[in-house]
Amino acid sequence: MRRLYRHAYVVIALAAAVPRLLALLYERDDIVAAFVDKSDDFARTFLDSGTYGFIPAHPSAYTQPLYGFFLIPIYWVADRSWIAVGLAQISVSIVTALLVYAIGRRVTTDRSALLAALLSTLHPYLVWHDVHLNREILDQVLAAAVVLLALVAAERGRSLWWTVALGASLGIAILGNARLVGLPLVVGLWLMARLGWNRRAGSGLLVLCAVAALVLVPWVARNRASVGCFAITTDSRALWKANNLNTYDALARGGWIDDVPNIPGAPPSPQDAATIFERTGRIVEVDECAQMRFYQERVIDFWREHPDEKLRLAGQATRLLWQPHVLETEGRPGAGTWQDTARSIVEPAFMITLYCLALIGLFVLPRSFVALALLLLGYQTFVAMLFAGATRYRVPWDFLIALLAAAGLHAIAKRIRGHQGYDSKALV
Repeated sequence: MRRLYRHAYVVIALAAAVPRLLALLYERDDIVAAFVDKSDDFARTFLDSGTYGFIPAHPSAYTQPLYGFFLIPIYWVADRSWIAVGLAQISVSIVTALLVYAIGRRVTTDRSALLAALLSTLHPYLVWHDVHLNREILDQVLAAAVVLLALVAAERGRSLWWTVALGASLGIAILGNARLVGLPLVVGLWLMARLGWNRRAGSGLLVLCAVAALVLVPWVARNRASVGCFAITTDSRALWKANNLNTYDALARGGWIDDVPNIPGAPPSPQDAATIFERTGRIVEVDECAQMRFYQERVIDFWREHPDEKLRLAGQATRLLWQPHVLETEGRPGAGTWQDTARSIVEPAFMITLYCLALIGLFVLPRSFVALALLLLGYQTFVAMLFAGATRYRVPWDFLIALLAAAGLHAIAKRIRGHQGYDSKALV
């Protein structure tokens, strides 16, 4: 066992890489052929024409840009192949697991840190999900980086450079997931509480938020110049599909928000226009900014006119976010196969165990870290209540649950061995 801990980095890297390599080989025919993120279209269009969008010479902001930026150099260097994408994303998964280990070493024992890294990277859903074209692969590594930098910034409160690094990582995370736009304030307030409610801590909050905003400026300015409005993404139709009178029933019967009927007579979205262009070569002009405002107004109207229905949707979203089994939608890959068994049996068994152990970990780890974890998980829940809940929206942050669970398991083991207390490192 001592050798295991001595070579922890190798153990973690192998635990992250080997099962994902097996999943990649099994799924190689579908990696770039089915259920791909629309960032894939943006990356291909950029390499073909220099335009970041669906259609050459028609720039778009209809998606968060980061995952497309990640795919562009991969496609440019190694072409759009399953092996190139798979190996790149497995590398990201390894980095994520190592970051979780680094976080664990700051808040608990080395043994618990190693266990947390293994639990987080051997998560059944992630082993499968990480090798497919999806933007959550970057959400994971950035979430872990944010937590690690927050802990370091709290430890070294006199240095603003760590706060700057934290702000930059938050800004990059927002470019990958616009729903994180409020996270700099949440993390900044936690940091203020750790450093004390004084002028220096207040300056740190301002610096953190300013740096995060500064990271967004080039992309937002590009959208103003090329698309016509200031926005991180113009895809407000997805927000509307998650907030209307048809949403609850669509999700309750096993559909997804994509299955919510469109507004009769509504103009085609940029993605619809891209489909028309691909099939016919005809270009349909789309005003993304006008559509963004149109759907935003519909969402606000829905919240104002149907508060009871919105509360019902919020409850449904919370349940779908936190349920231990994988959200199974109509048309899902592998429906009726062993993959459904994994979704309904293997994943729930893993997550229920993790949840139970994490409850113990809440009373074991340093209170400041527990507070940060609960704030971050609470923020994800709040955002899901505004938008929609799904397993893939939760899993980038499941490493926090793994850290709590590892500490809980270690505490149980110590109790069984007859030891008193728990040897954890308090945050400075």
